Amino acid sequence: MQAGTQDRQQRWEDWLALCQEVALDPAAPVVDPHHHLWDRGGHTYLPPQFAADAGGGHPVLSTVYVECRSQYLDAGPQPLRPAGETAYVAGLVDAAPGQGDVVIAAAIVGFADLALGAAVDEVLDAHAQAGRGRFRGVRYSTACDSDPAIHASYPARPGMLREAQVQAGARCLARAGLSLDVWLYFHQLGDVAALARACPDLSIVVDHCGGPVGIGSYAGRRDEVFQAWRTALQMLGSLPNVSLKFGGLAMPLAGFAWRKLAQPPSSELLAEAWRPYFEVCLDVFGPQRCMFESNFPVDRSGCTYTSLWNAFKRLAAPLGIDAQRALLCGTARRVYRI
Repeated sequence: MQAGTQDRQQRWEDWLALCQEVALDPAAPVVDPHHHLWDRGGHTYLPPQFAADAGGGHPVLSTVYVECRSQYLDAGPQPLRPAGETAYVAGLVDAAPGQGDVVIAAAIVGFADLALGAAVDEVLDAHAQAGRGRFRGVRYSTACDSDPAIHASYPARPGMLREAQVQAGARCLARAGLSLDVWLYFHQLGDVAALARACPDLSIVVDHCGGPVGIGSYAGRRDEVFQAWRTALQMLGSLPNVSLKFGGLAMPLAGFAWRKLAQPPSSELLAEAWRPYFEVCLDVFGPQRCMFESNFPVDRSGCTYTSLWNAFKRLAAPLGIDAQRALLCGTARRVYRI
């Protein structure tokens, strides 16, 4: 790691250390349905680092690892190479099972190119073998926007989820009993509705609240974006095969600019900022189709793990105990069959 990168990383760690919250409701179990692990470009976030973040008092029972285009195979047919990521993560957690009480990557969501259509079955089989019983589904990221300032790390084009070949690949997931995570921006949510109607037997999970954007050409337009996001999200409420992860709002894309504060935001501040979004998501999906997610280490750019889950618990506090448990762990367990 270069000196400049090391300095930035240390400043980030020093900034996060300024927040020392105590976990709220420490008896309430948590299943984290979305996080990443990686060792690339001088940045390392592996089971010990995740366990350290998750060890702040919230009883995290288990987690779902979600693909991040890492550790692909270097050889073999191109479509099968993403199975290397699943094998890598399964090997990591098998080699280091003792990370406190949390079962890291109890479920794994990998990548497969659904545009392969029926041929994607071979890729799903490769993931299943690599995952050692943990493989639960695929994430297919189609996030794209005409604004070049809004960086998408996946090659995508408009309308991918509406394409016949992609929908044929999605039906392969359904036949295999696997789920599909989708990551896109708020103005693309109509694509999710089209896919859900075309594949009614497929369990579809919308990542990161459906991608409200607050940077680039959307900066300073929060109310306008919120209204468009809410209208688009409401289309999905009548589709029983669609659920949603509430999270991702601490990463820079959402435009809250937490990292520019003198110290990390408190859980009270996070909950206050996110409450309008949470109320919409809860109204559309209900607690049985909605789950809290950390999206760590990406959301670690904006807050600590403890304050993040404290914010979630603050948001859920007015609800009954059954709804709270569904949001914190029950929905994730059901959707990812943990």
